[in-house]
Amino acid sequence: QVELMESGGNSVRPGGSLRLSCRASGFAYSYYDIGWFRQAPGKEREGVSCITNLHGDTYYTDSVKGRFTISRDDRKNTIYLHMNSLKLEDTAVYYCATSRECRDFDAWLSWGQGTQVTVFS
Repeated sequence: QVELMESGGNSVRPGGSLRLSCRASGFAYSYYDIGWFRQAPGKEREGVSCITNLHGDTYYTDSVKGRFTISRDDRKNTIYLHMNSLKLEDTAVYYCATSRECRDFDAWLSWGQGTQVTVFS
């Protein structure tokens, strides 16, 4: 059974930083591409970032390039999303998810309960 547990969400000012964590359990974590998508109130789900299982290749949506960094620690079955220079428009619930293929930001397979990120002025 796939279990993904996100943590690290918080409320910050614009320009602030957060680190989200996602602990995976119950499946062969290292075999999957894995990443983050977000959903803001009244908006569609948006793929944010993904990291491949084989080579650790990373993918980002254009709006977060240069500000967010994804990483994975396979010894701990954990992935991270380092978010810098946060903007108001980054406010959303962030979900950790396995992916069929990182290049497709609609290829999410399973996800956790999400963690709230709020950027307020």
